[in-house]
Amino acid sequence: MHASYRFDELLRMRLLMILAASAALSACSLVYKLPTRQGNVIEQKQLDKLEIGMTREQVKFLMGTPLAASPFRDDRWDYVGYYKSPRGKESSRTVSLWFESGLLAKMEGVAANKKNDALEEPDVETILEQDKKDQQQDEAPETGIVIDQQEA
Repeated sequence: MHASYRFDELLRMRLLMILAASAALSACSLVYKLPTRQGNVIEQKQLDKLEIGMTREQVKFLMGTPLAASPFRDDRWDYVGYYKSPRGKESSRTVSLWFESGLLAKMEGVAANKKNDALEEPDVETILEQDKKDQQQDEAPETGIVIDQQEA
């Protein structure tokens, strides 16, 4: 009788440990999601180098092969980029380039857009600065006072 009581007690303890461990682990995000990048890799530093009057070869060397180039309309190239971060932030960007007589004549979507900053992968310094800001915000005591920048 004493041995079966001890066995039941051990079984309950194991079950309790398994339940506690599964509850603790279920709160953690154990699955890492890879970033998703589709289409052209569009970097602002490449776009900043584009200039009106460049040849098709120069543009292709700088930007790569366009994702959308119509065989029926030879004067327009479209670069389309899509990025989804591991945290689920999505962004997309389309850059359209028009050519006249083989030279770059018009550009759309080249200007930097702060809304689509997820397309640009931040460098290590930017990541460290953001982590430091996040830690400071987490450590700052909440006072309940809201300061409106417009009134100040």
